[in-house]
Amino acid sequence: MEAVVKVDEKGRIVIPKEIRERLGIKEKQIMKLHVIDDKIVLERLSSIADEYYGVFEVKHWPEDLDTLLQEAIKSWWKRST
Repeated sequence: MEAVVKVDEKGRIVIPKEIRERLGIKEKQIMKLHVIDDKIVLERLSSIADEYYGVFEVKHWPEDLDTLLQEAIKSWWKRST
């Protein structure tokens, strides 16, 4: 699959919808850009939050997310050892 796109005045390009859908690229997704020889390669990056969504039950979100994560990891560690 290929497409011809135009670079705008800010250096942006639009990835055609058909290609985004085929590769599973979502709106506001973080991408990693590589330059290999004379080519630009884009790589989808998955969010750590997406990978762990639903792993821990959260009854309410604390103001300090770091504390929540530390407690969740300690709890998981105790259960797994």
